[in-house]
Amino acid sequence: MTLKAPPESARSRLERTIGYSFSQEDLLDTALTHPSAVIGSEAHYERLEFLGDAVLDLAIADLLMRQFPTAKEGPLSKLRASIVNARTLALKAQALDIGAMLRLGKGEEKSGGRHKVSILAAAFEALIGAIYTDGGIGPTQRVVEFLFTGDIGGPAAERDYKTELQELAYRRFRTQPIYELVSAEGPDHAKRFTTRIRIAGREFGNGTGGSKKQSEQAAAREALDQIGQEIRGRRA
Repeated sequence: MTLKAPPESARSRLERTIGYSFSQEDLLDTALTHPSAVIGSEAHYERLEFLGDAVLDLAIADLLMRQFPTAKEGPLSKLRASIVNARTLALKAQALDIGAMLRLGKGEEKSGGRHKVSILAAAFEALIGAIYTDGGIGPTQRVVEFLFTGDIGGPAAERDYKTELQELAYRRFRTQPIYELVSAEGPDHAKRFTTRIRIAGREFGNGTGGSKKQSEQAAAREALDQIGQEIRGRRA
């Protein structure tokens, strides 16, 4: 099997986005190669994924320790777990367009491997492992800080229903939720916003809040509940 490297434009775009250029270009190739795409002893991403998993845990722990110098171990562990999980890592991979650059075997390609949470998360960890192998902990820490600082809301960070709904909607309906502002009523100092959500042409949730963002989160929570009820009903 002849493996083609990802398009140079895609590679350059990825490196420009994360702010890191590889000296050993084959490491990036390996990080983007799923085991199904290789024959025999050819390199694929599993070893780099193993390394990246450990490096990412360390980098996030270091970032949290510096950002929350007085926080205790328990809340820090919970916050790290909320950040370093398959869902979050897959979303990071999607944002970097890693799925489009993956090398997959024919079977995995046909089964939608480019959009699978498990594969995207693994490839993202492999990317972190590749950066560490190529440049060491310093550049890796800078990339992690760039990619994850916006996800850190504190040891008591609220659940992100919109992100959860985005993942579920794509997995179940192969599309993204559409948020529609229904109304914004009341005086400026006490305005109430109402938002509804449509997915694949169906209305799934309505939410109200003191800001547009809050109303969207409330609507996303209702939509998650409704979809969950449908799933449970079909299994019964």
